[in-house]
Amino acid sequence: MHENTDVLIAGAGPTGLTLAVDLARRGVPFRIVDQAPEPAAGSKGKGLQPRSQEVFDDLGVIGPILAAATPYPPLRVRIGAVPIWQARMHRTAAATDAVPYPTVLMHPQWRTEAVLRERLAGLGGKVEQSSALTGFEQDADGVTARLGTGQSLRARYLVAADGGRSQVRKALGIGFAGETREEERMALGDVRAEGLDRDHIHVWVRPGRGMVALYPMAGTDTFQMLASLKPGVTPEQTLSGYQRILAERSMLPRVRLTELLWSSLYRVNIRLADRYRSGRVFLAGDAAHVHPPAGGQGLNTGVQDAYNLGWKLARVLAGAPEALLDTYEEERRPVAAGVLGLSVDLADRKSYKRGEDTYQLSLSYRGGSLARRGGDRVPDGPLPLADGTRARMFDLLRGPHFTLLSPDPAPRVPGGPEVRAYAPAGPYGGERHTLVRPDGHVGISTSSVEELAAYLAMV
Repeated sequence: MHENTDVLIAGAGPTGLTLAVDLARRGVPFRIVDQAPEPAAGSKGKGLQPRSQEVFDDLGVIGPILAAATPYPPLRVRIGAVPIWQARMHRTAAATDAVPYPTVLMHPQWRTEAVLRERLAGLGGKVEQSSALTGFEQDADGVTARLGTGQSLRARYLVAADGGRSQVRKALGIGFAGETREEERMALGDVRAEGLDRDHIHVWVRPGRGMVALYPMAGTDTFQMLASLKPGVTPEQTLSGYQRILAERSMLPRVRLTELLWSSLYRVNIRLADRYRSGRVFLAGDAAHVHPPAGGQGLNTGVQDAYNLGWKLARVLAGAPEALLDTYEEERRPVAAGVLGLSVDLADRKSYKRGEDTYQLSLSYRGGSLARRGGDRVPDGPLPLADGTRARMFDLLRGPHFTLLSPDPAPRVPGGPEVRAYAPAGPYGGERHTLVRPDGHVGISTSSVEELAAYLAMV
């Protein structure tokens, strides 16, 4: 006998958790399963881009993230023991009306996941640990999935957020084109250290030996250690093994590692799935694209995959045309391709400097089938309304609804409670109806109520 749900999410990393939170706040029945016995440890992806911070604002988790996150401290680069350069990876900037979160923040991945789990629990959801997806079949009406617990369940849709080695992607036979750079291998670990200040990112480069960096992790007493590896050399993933790497490259005997809390070895992979959808199964996050770490794009791109897919699943489950789900791949795959190009360029140039092109604020769906004179992210800012009140744009957008800015505060269009309408005043008004999608991008801007109604019927 099968248990039923609307959406099954395989994988409880940042992508899967973001999707789970979004579905939970929309009242969509779902289950999220993960093969690990407990939540993942490790700082892993540690940079939250400005656009991801806006997503987390909408999902109701930005408060606890801001309470612990910090801007990246300055880099201090040495050759051996000799300082040669100091600068910031990311510029710091003051918030503006349009961009309330202007700075890339450091926030270890384990904590990002913990914040999302706490939000999910507050919405009545939970991750099913020790519950691997071991197999599935799909038909015209849904997916039958088998779990490692021996249970089987029936879902209308399956979303694979199960990482770069995705078993779901492999089972579907979806290609994962790109390259693996065997010569670019890294050791990664969370360590405690003595003899270092926490006001800098410490980088040592020793010709012929390689690079090692220690990042003070925001809101903790630990450092993330990142070290390049020589071809054919695999270090011991022990405290002494990591200490030897640090000692041979830093040449600073006062710096001593006292504890290794988590470690991993990885190779640089640059890959993009040929498709994001096969029938009733979708790929998201690392299951669909894997990135070099340069630029901090991987985690953030996965979060926004989930943010794009969540409202579309909810609308189709509520009766919108099935074709709406095709726009997920249409919109998100080109974004991932562009972001991969950016990450590779930064990695190849070995550049520590990051610019606004990494912030993901300018990513647009313009030209796609859901963009009718729209597609761009809607900026924040003050908005005077025709009734004499004033609001902020993000306050109007926050939540799972569509937002309509219209000269008529109650236009006769379909949508009901799913659409919240406001009439801007003065120069912010005009005769156009502008519909903002639940993910904060303009869907349509038109002077025709009929065209607006047709668009709403589509979504």
